[in-house]
Amino acid sequence: MALPALAVSPASGQLTGHGLDGFYRDGRRVLSRCELRVAGGEPLVLQGRLTGADRARFIGTIRRTGEHGPDPEIRMERLRSADGTERITLCSSAARPVRLPVEIRLGTDLAELGAVAVGLPGPELRAAVHGSGLRWSGPGVHAVVSATPTPEDALASAGLLRWEVDLPPGGRRTIELRVALEHDAGRRPGTGPAGNHRSPGGARIPGPRSGTLAPRTRTDRPPRPWTAARLECDDQRADALMAGSLDDLHGLVMRDPVAPTDMYVAGGFPWRCGLAPAEALWTARMLLPMGTRLAAGTLRVLARSQQAAPGADFGRIPGALRDAGPHAPPSCTGIEATLLFPTVLAEARRWGLPDQETERLLPAAERCLRWLRITTDPPGGGRGYVPDPAPDGPYRCETQAHAHRAALLGADLLDAAGSSDAAALRDWAADLRTRFRTDFWLEDRAGGRPAALLTADGRPVPQLVSTTAHLLDTGLLGGGALAPGLLDAAQTDQLARLLGGPAMDSGWGLRGLGAKESGYNPFGHRSGAVRVHETVIAAAGLAAAGHERAAGALTKGVLDAADSFGNRLPEMYAGEQRTVHGAPVPHPAACRPAAVAAAGAVHILLALAGLRPDVPAGTVALRPLGTAPLGAIQLTGLSVAEQPFAVRISRLGMGMVEVAADGLQLGS
Repeated sequence: MALPALAVSPASGQLTGHGLDGFYRDGRRVLSRCELRVAGGEPLVLQGRLTGADRARFIGTIRRTGEHGPDPEIRMERLRSADGTERITLCSSAARPVRLPVEIRLGTDLAELGAVAVGLPGPELRAAVHGSGLRWSGPGVHAVVSATPTPEDALASAGLLRWEVDLPPGGRRTIELRVALEHDAGRRPGTGPAGNHRSPGGARIPGPRSGTLAPRTRTDRPPRPWTAARLECDDQRADALMAGSLDDLHGLVMRDPVAPTDMYVAGGFPWRCGLAPAEALWTARMLLPMGTRLAAGTLRVLARSQQAAPGADFGRIPGALRDAGPHAPPSCTGIEATLLFPTVLAEARRWGLPDQETERLLPAAERCLRWLRITTDPPGGGRGYVPDPAPDGPYRCETQAHAHRAALLGADLLDAAGSSDAAALRDWAADLRTRFRTDFWLEDRAGGRPAALLTADGRPVPQLVSTTAHLLDTGLLGGGALAPGLLDAAQTDQLARLLGGPAMDSGWGLRGLGAKESGYNPFGHRSGAVRVHETVIAAAGLAAAGHERAAGALTKGVLDAADSFGNRLPEMYAGEQRTVHGAPVPHPAACRPAAVAAAGAVHILLALAGLRPDVPAGTVALRPLGTAPLGAIQLTGLSVAEQPFAVRISRLGMGMVEVAADGLQLGS
């Protein structure tokens, strides 16, 4: 994947036109079929694997009629790049010259990615011979495949290219295919039909958006908008997970067509290959230890989309509804993004976002905070909670956590700007804490639990859900201090016990719904499946609250799951209880790669160091996990104050800063 280009195939490397197989560009399938036959048969593929987020390698052998013995004489290698290039190399170990007939059957439907993803592809189109290859035409758009060397025969009616390849003893020959998408004059990429689709799990999926898939070639692939961070750990699986996750994230990086220097990370394949505001902000926030460039670009992109018309939605960032499972109505990703905006800006400032960039983005953050105050105090009166979706609710516990954190960190921003509105925001947050600890906390003989949500008429829903992990995510204030949470100390300890207990911890991560709750389904995308993002939030929050063993157990569970998935975590997988010989099973509707899963894998590893910077004050605090769940670690290539930063944590949980910016002091 190198958005807006990507390629999907099974481990065999053969694109058969079934399912999601194909090369894609600008949200359209350019090639759906690419089937190789050599010497009259398909290669026997021995290995197919990713060599990078945007590259795959397939190794196989060719059996010819009359060959004797078990040892193959002809080897095949296919190197496939997401940008639409494929190199097929045949190598001979035969003692005599070999002539091999080679055929490649090609085809496409030029279908939109959203339609293919929900199982509604178009009919395969008829090809025409074009230059050194074939061409297919649809309304306003054309797919072209060119080949080097030029094929000796091209049969357009069957989409077939043919060669006779002569291999001398020990020789090799390569055929290169190049796949391209062409548009008619006056028609630009990304302006095809848009619409909403549903994933197999029933979630509403936004279709391709105009302008979200900016054209790009391999030569202008965006650079990584973060530093070259590296992890070295006693558990070497962690090193591979961090490197692989950052590689996947690079494949999801996109430029804003309006301002190409502004970059953000797309939500994931196949459902969110464009801008997903909440996921983009979560990703930028979790990658702040590797610089503020991604956060700044993402914030600028979303500031341009902010509602500017007067009214109840003034200051809100648009976002699609997200299916919340069978037990709750859909939630609004726009509300989540609106509340995340001031949080990401405030924390980016603590990590070293330049003052001029903070000042540039501050008006948009103020509009988000203004929307927060208005929506919790509507003209007709309200409960003082943020309804999600607005205006009728329900009132979700995680939405109140986002709002509380936004208010406190937003007040921090306003203080730095000399605004008098900071005190009112802190008063609002204090009032929310007081009411939340009563309205949302349900007492019982086991110690109590937070309600998943309040209905529009104020009734609590007592289910134990993973979204309560957001109550532990309080945000970073000055001096390396954490903002106060919505729960008091006793309630926080009880929530930590619940999240670390067997009903919630599957052994691979945190279940979306407790295993003992009514309606639990291990494959329920909001009623039992493990969501990587919420597991990561829980682990980091538990560590910050002093519950290190529970945090370590979740961290190890995610690392073990990642090992089963080849270090490419799906955004969610089944919440079945872990067994000795078991393995996690991906959810059929999961994005993979997914931005929040890949960034979450990085974040859960970085959280082991417990970094809490305050660049405006010139300090950085280091509070690693004393339990050192993965042994000794060394983190290099981080960024604090826009300067290199490196830290080492011993097997005893002792931390030492090895590289830091001049003048940066180690805080308590």
